[in-house]
Amino acid sequence: MRPGSTAVRGAAPFVLGVLAACGDEPAREEAHHEAPAAIVTRRDDGARTDWLTPDDRTDPARWLAARAAGRTQPPGDAAVANLQAVLREVLARARPHFIEDPRMIANRTAQVAGMMMDAPAPDTLIAGLTAVAAPTGRRQLYGSLCQQYVTLRAGGADHDAALDRLRGSHGAQSPGAPMAR
Repeated sequence: MRPGSTAVRGAAPFVLGVLAACGDEPAREEAHHEAPAAIVTRRDDGARTDWLTPDDRTDPARWLAARAAGRTQPPGDAAVANLQAVLREVLARARPHFIEDPRMIANRTAQVAGMMMDAPAPDTLIAGLTAVAAPTGRRQLYGSLCQQYVTLRAGGADHDAALDRLRGSHGAQSPGAPMAR
């Protein structure tokens, strides 16, 4: 792709947005080993907020579920509660494979959904990118995988083809993969 091509120009706002949002918390290896803080949701569950901030105690799964449903979670809303449970499980499986915490994974997932007309469901995107990262044996940057995913989709790949391409490019990072000389 040429630097002035339409695809590159179209991806530029996403790249700049990702880079601008990346400085809100340090990536610390020791944070992975700390006991998770209790998550207390705000009264409005954060569904109306654009992003989960570093000091936001909203449950990322609840926030993403409410955003995906397009509404806050009223008592007894089984659809949002079910999606929240699925997202909580998907975020827990993703956590060991990414440097970012669940809050940042939720923010990046919402960012992708806001950029694409045909974005996959949040649990589908997180699970798909986790399946790309897990075999590498190394913690990956979720935001970087999101960026690559959106670029592939903007280039015409569907969801499965984008994940296949990412698996192929990240497969070289897998333990035991042949090293280039």
